[in-house]
Amino acid sequence: MRKTRPQGIVLLLITAIVWGSSFVAQSIGMEKIDAFTFTGIRTMLGVIVLLPVSLLINRSFDFSRKTLIAGLILGLDFSLAQNFQQFAFYYSTSGKIAFITAFYMFFVPLISVIFLKKKVHLMVWGAILLGLVGLFMLCINPQDMTAINPGDILALICAVFFAVQIILIDHFLSQGISGVQLSLMEFAVAMVVSLVLMFIFEKPQTGSIMEAGPALLYSGIMSCGIAYTFQILGQKYTSPVVASLLMCLESVFAVIAGALILHEGMSFKEGLGCVLMFLAIILSQLAETLFAKKQNPESVSAS
Repeated sequence: MRKTRPQGIVLLLITAIVWGSSFVAQSIGMEKIDAFTFTGIRTMLGVIVLLPVSLLINRSFDFSRKTLIAGLILGLDFSLAQNFQQFAFYYSTSGKIAFITAFYMFFVPLISVIFLKKKVHLMVWGAILLGLVGLFMLCINPQDMTAINPGDILALICAVFFAVQIILIDHFLSQGISGVQLSLMEFAVAMVVSLVLMFIFEKPQTGSIMEAGPALLYSGIMSCGIAYTFQILGQKYTSPVVASLLMCLESVFAVIAGALILHEGMSFKEGLGCVLMFLAIILSQLAETLFAKKQNPESVSAS
């Protein structure tokens, strides 16, 4: 396991802050333009930023059949995740969407067990149960069980696709494909899909896009481009568990940014639900690390 260094912690903390505050930018942008328009332009800006980064790191582009297929599959999944999340902003707040999106941390082991036949530590199942309780408190009103926010459902679907994305990235990186190029390709596919859907289902107006410009620039350049690059660099200097915990802080920063900028509030029950979900995320990551140490004691002692 990689040893954690201060520069890795700083880079990943910046990543979490940018990702968390980007939820606010997405919410503000949705006041001016529609979902496919926002996602299409956002991912296009991400592509523009990642193009020179990919060239700088890899020196050239890999157009092999294996890499192109991997990029297409990952891009289609990423497109679904991004657009389901963006449509959630029609109905829900940035803080709630951020915490529900973070539920991908629980879908990853579930998918691994069901489809990949992998073993999961018992503590992870406890974390999933705790997370479900937190999700219930965050999204469901016990006095009216039928009143479920459509945005929360869309964010939960988005979390499933992000979980699939994590598993796909792990699979494709194990085949030796560059992480930065893989990110570039997934953004490019998501851009094409979203822009096509934009012209089919929406009527983008230049004036509205210009009004949403600051939110688009922040979400596209800072979140899609720079933050992802910081993630790649930061993970080189941190252990997997520390990296996961730091990046999970994006949900906390999203709530803080939503309260400060959008004046979004939460009831005590919703706030407690967020706390339980965050604790469950930490518990799940610690459990995964402990399980990995038991499975590979030699690699741990070697670090």
